[in-house]
Amino acid sequence: MNSPRQTPEGASDAAWSGYCREPQPMTDNRPMTAAQETTLRTLAHVAYELDAFDPNLTRTEADERIAMLTAKLTRPYGPPHTL
Repeated sequence: MNSPRQTPEGASDAAWSGYCREPQPMTDNRPMTAAQETTLRTLAHVAYELDAFDPNLTRTEADERIAMLTAKLTRPYGPPHTL
């Protein structure tokens, strides 16, 4: 069900339109950041997924792999290497 966006009472349409933007897809093709590299390297080691780390990943690819490894490591059953 798509309902039209309604402007809150007292807010101008121009001010409110910037607040209610549609989500943009992740399309960052720049190289991953140093923080992402460190996080991904650590998670790959802890999860026994050394192939998950690639130094040439984009920021988007690194985010996806970090999310995957984090989800794998937070599962409540069994150690990570049994998944």
